[in-house]
Amino acid sequence: MTPRTASRRRLAAVIAVLGSVVAAGGVAASPPVAAPPAIDADGALSAAIEARMAELLVPGAVVLVRTPEWGWMEAFGTRAVGADDPVTTEDHFRIGSNTKTMTGTVLLQLVDEDRVALDDPVSKFLPDVPNGDAITVEQLLTMRSGLYNYSELLSFNVELDEDPSRVWVPEELAAIGLAEPVYFAPGEGFHYSNTNTVLAGLIVEQLTGSRLEDVFAERLFEPLGLTETSFPAIDIAGLPEPHPRGYLFGTNVDTVDDPALPPDVQAAAHAGRLLPNDVTELNPSWGWAAGAAISTAEDLATYVEALIGGEFLSPELQRRRLDSLESSEPGNPDAAGYGLALAQFGPMIGHDGSLPGFQSFMGHDPGTGTTLIVLTNLQAAPSGEQVANELAMVVLGELYR
Repeated sequence: MTPRTASRRRLAAVIAVLGSVVAAGGVAASPPVAAPPAIDADGALSAAIEARMAELLVPGAVVLVRTPEWGWMEAFGTRAVGADDPVTTEDHFRIGSNTKTMTGTVLLQLVDEDRVALDDPVSKFLPDVPNGDAITVEQLLTMRSGLYNYSELLSFNVELDEDPSRVWVPEELAAIGLAEPVYFAPGEGFHYSNTNTVLAGLIVEQLTGSRLEDVFAERLFEPLGLTETSFPAIDIAGLPEPHPRGYLFGTNVDTVDDPALPPDVQAAAHAGRLLPNDVTELNPSWGWAAGAAISTAEDLATYVEALIGGEFLSPELQRRRLDSLESSEPGNPDAAGYGLALAQFGPMIGHDGSLPGFQSFMGHDPGTGTTLIVLTNLQAAPSGEQVANELAMVVLGELYR
């Protein structure tokens, strides 16, 4: 769930080459989507996905594509390395930072209800945040607060490796990030930071008087009938059945500074001499509001369509949310866009998510009504690529050709 800037830049750039450009102030224009018979009528797309999975050493995946007229969903590979246990389209996966869109959405609903304003200082709700008088709620959601990302700390990753069952309390996570120097003054830059979203989650709990898992269920999951989507309490480390095992090449410490493993280690993995570590039971409380949700491909597709389609917010606030998307790297046309807890990759708006053992991509193109979901049970390839994003590029190459 640490930022994978290179992977996001590559994804945005590939989509741009295919015919769309990230729009700094809104939704990009989109080329037409292929007709239903073009999607894997001859099995070519499935074969391309399987080939890319083999290159990246991905054990299993689920891919979903749908438009208002048609849909396609397929499961690939195995739930467990070395086992004949096929992934199914009903399997549950951790969805990592896609959770940020959920936290952002419920906070924006509270804006609609006049219980908080985007320009409110964070100190109004959390007086212990250093420089909280100068940081706004909006800057938390747009990753422009300058607050340090606790999950980038070496010491934090050591703890994840040494005590994977540890239950992390949200206030504890926030305190770790707030104890570190800031990246920049509020509003003076962009840095993807889980600390921002944990603070946003704490504000939601304070304003509603409810636990975040109950807020998500009441405001997001139940209205959409998302019976296979959940946000576990911090002391729950397991996933609902059915689910695959989740894998990580190396350790959290190995990849804290660079997701790519050393060349000799990569070679060992590709030769089959190094297997990925099973990290399925690593307690996701360390991500909390920034990354602990669980879902299936079909549920996630329904969610992202509602998210981008404006079902959760007033039309005015939804427009402001979409208009908030701007380049995460000013001056770089290949960079992904980011706004009020939303990411943009060319015409696709949604988010991606990375958590030890799992990586995911969810996107919806409001111009064509096309939705793409990719779920994998590997966080990253030995060479560092975010594997769900890489598989998304394969699919998008077919859709936007």
